[in-house]
Amino acid sequence: MSDPHSNDAQESPAVVRNNTMDAIVAAVLFAVGAVVIVEARRLGAGWTDDGPGSGYFPFYIGLVICFASLGVFYQAMFSKRRDSGVFVDREQLGRVASVLLPAFAFVFAIAFIGVYVASAIYIAAFMIVLGKYPPAKAVFLGLAVSAFFFLMFEVWFKVPLYKGRLDPLGFLGY
Repeated sequence: MSDPHSNDAQESPAVVRNNTMDAIVAAVLFAVGAVVIVEARRLGAGWTDDGPGSGYFPFYIGLVICFASLGVFYQAMFSKRRDSGVFVDREQLGRVASVLLPAFAFVFAIAFIGVYVASAIYIAAFMIVLGKYPPAKAVFLGLAVSAFFFLMFEVWFKVPLYKGRLDPLGFLGY
């Protein structure tokens, strides 16, 4: 019987290492801290006659964020004990992209064809491509789910959702 944890199969090459991702997150957090510091100084980070200014505490919180992110960046890039394990390999990145890229396309499609039509296409496409469902079943269920939500929001709750610039459901009068 084979061990499920053995590395008999060739592993997918690393795309990003842990220390690289740590450094990227530290840089982003440093930028956030810098924005907090700049805005706190704009609000007044000093001590006034009646106590601390409105930016006093945010200024110091921004400083703490910046110093902490510098420490994380140093550990990630220059420490002898940095974690250089695999953060994500090609196979994992492919799986994430197979969900994330269609989600971006879905959000982009909402602007043009609206929530209901984009949702029907999104559901059907996911069922066909990732779920390996028969196309007829997937299209039927995508349309059924979108029709149910259309009835629920537009008809029963009277809460209109965005129909898109092209307004493909304009013929329904909603």
